[in-house]
Amino acid sequence: MKNSTPIALVIIMLLLISSCKQSQDARRPISHSSGSFMKKSILRNKKLVATEELQIQNVIKNNPNIVYLASKKGYWYSYETRNVSDTLTPIKGDVALFDYEIKDLSGNVIYSKTELAPQTYYVDKQNILMGLRDGIKLMRKNEKVNFLFPSNMAYGYRGDNKKIGTNQPLICSVFLRDFMPENKYKMAISSPTTAPIDSIVKPKKTKKIKVGTKLATDSLN
Repeated sequence: MKNSTPIALVIIMLLLISSCKQSQDARRPISHSSGSFMKKSILRNKKLVATEELQIQNVIKNNPNIVYLASKKGYWYSYETRNVSDTLTPIKGDVALFDYEIKDLSGNVIYSKTELAPQTYYVDKQNILMGLRDGIKLMRKNEKVNFLFPSNMAYGYRGDNKKIGTNQPLICSVFLRDFMPENKYKMAISSPTTAPIDSIVKPKKTKKIKVGTKLATDSLN
């Protein structure tokens, strides 16, 4: 009877080890499946990017008289109006005042300048299209730039649930009317005579203006 206790303990230990091993083996297919899904997802994304880049390159090829520049962020742009006398561009802490319209790659207008209304953008403090967020910081006052954005720099795989479809590359034509430090902008809207009227857009209390996928009143913390 005295020897039966150690034997029972050994049997229990062996059962526990065997159970743990079976549990670990049972989890392997899940890990394998997850890895396979990720590989397929990456492959799909690569194909999508390649397809959209080809579409954008066709736009560039079909407009040989326009000089397109490639950005480091993965989009292309060209100047319709260029300001060579100024050197300053918007930075974080500035307020940018601009107009823009959105087209498909065939040049068909999706959202007109009138529909989108004058935009007031607190640089790097509000959610707007990723492409615009970067592109506006390349612009100088009174410049008009046409941006060719792949879908990942625009509305992505969701679109805007209205006129812009899934994974749709876009042309955004942007005119930067003015920009200034935030404190100067606040002073200007409180005393309109201190700045040109056409440069200042006062926030409207009864209407919210959409910029990109977020409301212009949304801020980033």
